[in-house]
Amino acid sequence: MLQPRIPVNPLPTGAPNPLNHPAPAPAVDVEPTTHAPAPVVPARTTVQLTPGSALALAAGGGAVVLVVGTVLVSMLLAVAITGVSVAVIAVVLRLLVRDMQKGR
Repeated sequence: MLQPRIPVNPLPTGAPNPLNHPAPAPAVDVEPTTHAPAPVVPARTTVQLTPGSALALAAGGGAVVLVVGTVLVSMLLAVAITGVSVAVIAVVLRLLVRDMQKGR
């Protein structure tokens, strides 16, 4: 009942059927025809880096790194200042609430 049943394949899937041999096609004389030549695609130009262009590329990359770093540091500074100001406001509000509860 629990034994697997494996289907039996008489011929492997990749083997040709030996009973059906294709007949060879009869030889036909074909005259060569001339076709229009295919359009020639121009080769891609390669980018050549001269020392001046490599220096400019390095300077541009350095400038990008400096600008992105400046933006990230300024955002971090803005978050830090906001956190400090919220902490100061919380202390002031706590003192005000405590003074109101004492009845002053």
